[in-house]
Amino acid sequence: MDLLTWTDIITQAFIRLGPVWVALVILFLVSFRYKRSLGLYGKLFDSTIGMIGFAIVMFWVFAGFFAGAMDWIITHDPLAQFSGMKNKVPGTPLRGAEDGDFSHLLCGGDHLARDVFSRMIAGSTIVIIIAPMATLFAFMVGITLGVPAGYYGGRLDTIISFIANLILAFPVILLFYLLVTPEIRLTGLPQYMAVVLFLFPLIFYTVLINSRFYIIPVRRNLLLGVGLAVLAILYISLINEKGSRISFLSFIDLFDVDAGLLTVFVSVVFVNSPTVFRIVRGLTMDIKTRDYVAAAQTRGEGAWYIMLWEILPNARGPLIVDFCLRIGYTTILLGTLGFFGLGLAPEDPNWGATINDGRKLLSIYPHPALVPSFALLSLVLGLNLLADGLREESLKD
Repeated sequence: MDLLTWTDIITQAFIRLGPVWVALVILFLVSFRYKRSLGLYGKLFDSTIGMIGFAIVMFWVFAGFFAGAMDWIITHDPLAQFSGMKNKVPGTPLRGAEDGDFSHLLCGGDHLARDVFSRMIAGSTIVIIIAPMATLFAFMVGITLGVPAGYYGGRLDTIISFIANLILAFPVILLFYLLVTPEIRLTGLPQYMAVVLFLFPLIFYTVLINSRFYIIPVRRNLLLGVGLAVLAILYISLINEKGSRISFLSFIDLFDVDAGLLTVFVSVVFVNSPTVFRIVRGLTMDIKTRDYVAAAQTRGEGAWYIMLWEILPNARGPLIVDFCLRIGYTTILLGTLGFFGLGLAPEDPNWGATINDGRKLLSIYPHPALVPSFALLSLVLGLNLLADGLREESLKD
């Protein structure tokens, strides 16, 4: 077999990514068809910048989903090593390829003779799981603490703000480094932090439902009972680890979370929460002076109803924009941790670790580092463009 030309490489990569293109086309067609009834999401398609950013982000979301859930797109096992493929250039034919195997390494081989293309796609699965979910948890923590702090003020605001400023005063990268080091993990600190931080979604859900359906006890009790049961099972499954310092109710432990993954997840939530808290607190202090908040107070609405159903919905524009930006920020942090070999397993195909592996011979064989670098750059760029588009449209409301 001959070495593929760049035209052949691009064509083969385009074909391998076929499910992603199909999913993107369907998503955009449906979104354009119903954009007038989709609120802020629909208005996003009136912004060229927003659409470009959304397309880039969803490209990686679909790529990670199809690679992780369906085992599609990737051409070879991202951990497999192939004889004679060390540092081979893109388009190199695979030696001894059997029937049914993909015949070439589209993006070449790395210093351990692994498929760079497959490692790039597999790395997207890790990013689209950790970055949005960790950011969502950070927003749960920040909103649950920031809204009452901004609304009530006084001693509550002073105490929570002091704790947030204390965390923010510490250099972020150094704080990350400390939290994910093996010595800290052995103390069980990340698990103890998970016990506290993962409680906030349960608290937020409880207060949200109770404040909305307080005068309809039957519906309130049903929603609280079912919702809290599901969230409690997920909570126990997340914090439990057999043989660790925290291990209880193992009969309802539905899944195991890798210790390194949990550490990275908790670290991201812990570092991002104070910043989200400050943003939410500031928005609440501004919005609580509006006339519709005074009208709700005049009607005799409860404080939590006003905070969660009057103030919070009117802060959604800036919060959604910050959510997108913070996912990009988290993606960079994950890449930084992977680059230094912290948190996830060393052989894990995360983009940071792949870039670090490729940089050692960058001047001779640039492709193992450039491919994941482009992936990381494009995802963060897409998130920034998406945030710009959402900001542009939210200001028109």
